[in-house]
Amino acid sequence: MKTIFSGIQPSGVVTLGNYIGAMKQFIELQNHYNSYFCIVDQHAITVHQDKAKLRESIRSLAALYVAIGLDPEKATLFIQSEVPAHAQAGWMLQCVAYIGELERMTQFKDKSSGKEAVAAGLLTYPPLMAADILLYGTDLVPVGEDQKQHIELTRDLAERFNRKYNDIFTVPDVRIPKVGARIMSLADPLRKMSKSDPNQKAFITLLDEPKQIEKKIKSAVTDSEGIVKFDKVNKPGVSNLLSIYSIFTGLTIEELEAKYEGKGYGDFKGDLAQVVVDEIAPIQERYYELMESDELDRILDEGAERANRAANKMLRKMENAMGLGRKRR
Repeated sequence: MKTIFSGIQPSGVVTLGNYIGAMKQFIELQNHYNSYFCIVDQHAITVHQDKAKLRESIRSLAALYVAIGLDPEKATLFIQSEVPAHAQAGWMLQCVAYIGELERMTQFKDKSSGKEAVAAGLLTYPPLMAADILLYGTDLVPVGEDQKQHIELTRDLAERFNRKYNDIFTVPDVRIPKVGARIMSLADPLRKMSKSDPNQKAFITLLDEPKQIEKKIKSAVTDSEGIVKFDKVNKPGVSNLLSIYSIFTGLTIEELEAKYEGKGYGDFKGDLAQVVVDEIAPIQERYYELMESDELDRILDEGAERANRAANKMLRKMENAMGLGRKRR
């Protein structure tokens, strides 16, 4: 059976964009792949974090993973920092990576732009991300479109390591959903939906209350034309909302366009708000149940144990390939 790996940072509440672009894929994939889903808390500290809020976010994200439908009997769910091999392998891959290629990473340029001082971890975290993936012999990485560049670097580092030392790494492929890979801001449909957006109306989180969701969707930027039609160039706002509607209902874009032919944005947005609320309601119910029980800790303990076993095997191979440690008799 082939292996998949994916990780999400515990920085803020998961948005609709995170859910559609990455997490929603996981439910079906866990039935067909050896699956590892990780809360990448070590990536989160590339920028300053309040420790109490970070720990709360880690637990919250773990609960959401399970609440969306991940089955701990089918998938391994764990916290990155509870598997030390990630940091160890990340350092080894830093020694294979080149400064120039790290400086060219779009996310580094975006997050470092205009700042007087930038943490070294912000530059060097892509090799840690590569380690996350490569430690498990990953064949496929399900991510949103914005992570494609990082997976390409992971492939480059795997191939470089295999050539220089020993052919031990599987070179992973990326899996990006055909629809909804990049959910855009509700306030500015030319920008990606982000939980760090200062405009609270720009994004929906999986923990928003129904009235909040309805209000945000009804205030979403569209245009003055009043025609529900998919056209990313001329109607980016409407196209973004159509993508969300299609993903949650299974209706094609063409079916939705026909459904709202001759109707205005009021009907369209009102129906979409209800669709989103209906999708999120059972997730929230299960989430709050997990947050109040010991079940979540048991799932994470078992996941860390399984992940450590798998990761340590690959770490030993990496160390042997690079000549680290003592030669065992």
